[in-house]
Amino acid sequence: MIPRRAFLGGAVTLGGLGLLSVRLHSAAAEPPPETTRIRLARIRSICRAPQYMTEELLRSEGFSDVKYIAWQRTSEATDAVATGAVDITMQYVGPSILQLDAGKPIVVLAGIQPGCFELVATERIRSIRDLKGKTVAIEELAGSEYTFISSMMTYVGLDPRKDVRWSTVPASDAKQLLAEGKIDAFLALPPDPQELRARRIGHAVVNSVMDRPWSEYFCCMVVGHREFVRSNPAATKRALRAILKAADACAADPARAARFLFENGYTEHYDYALQALREIPYNRWRLYDHEDTVRFYSLRLREGGIIKSSPQKIIAQGTDWQFLNELKRELKS
Repeated sequence: MIPRRAFLGGAVTLGGLGLLSVRLHSAAAEPPPETTRIRLARIRSICRAPQYMTEELLRSEGFSDVKYIAWQRTSEATDAVATGAVDITMQYVGPSILQLDAGKPIVVLAGIQPGCFELVATERIRSIRDLKGKTVAIEELAGSEYTFISSMMTYVGLDPRKDVRWSTVPASDAKQLLAEGKIDAFLALPPDPQELRARRIGHAVVNSVMDRPWSEYFCCMVVGHREFVRSNPAATKRALRAILKAADACAADPARAARFLFENGYTEHYDYALQALREIPYNRWRLYDHEDTVRFYSLRLREGGIIKSSPQKIIAQGTDWQFLNELKRELKS
């Protein structure tokens, strides 16, 4: 870990990252945002770096009141979008699909990066099929860890409802329980995979950055509250553009992006953040099929009996690619 005093001279700004010069779009040619207030979620995982780095860009897009609302659990942040406490935010695809299956008023707008999580296990687990009959730690049922692990299990023919023992514990406790051999596996989100490697605890059974098919689909996607998107199309497009530009900046200079996270209090470990941001391919949003991600994970979760809706229904009722398609044309690399 690099101490903060090594970075004396002020926090890194988005201008310093070059974000404000990433193919600046002429906002004058567009209608102004219908609202100048926007609220985004903040959670512990640093894989959402583009969202955290986008405040200056949001202000350049016409938002004068930008708020990041902190949540302890991913489910709290996910629920906040559905209730309208958060307007637009990056969040994991699995819990978003569960919300759409339950009829919650959210809209998936774009994918950002295709992976950051690792299924970390003891030496007793060498493949996903080895999870059968074992104890797997998750923070909560219906959370991101549960949906990703369940998707992996259904992909290899296991039933997540009966083939494992779920143990609900905080991620900080799961790391220690894994080190002591009291659980068999858990899903680690940045910066936890980087810390576990440094401490030589467990091994990665699945690395979603590198291992197919998980590396071919988005992990984090941008989701908006349905009424916010419906009532504020100009604001929605501007906010999404800011996040996509920030993703480009993370891909172009992960060292500066990691410094931004460290200097602004999003992580206590610069080294872990740097390692994570170097590994996560933030520039894939131009290349991957966003709708196919929703289809893939919806199918896995339906096969596992976790949702009832078909992928077609989830896509038809819960996605809107209009803004993304326009921005792909505008933000060509």
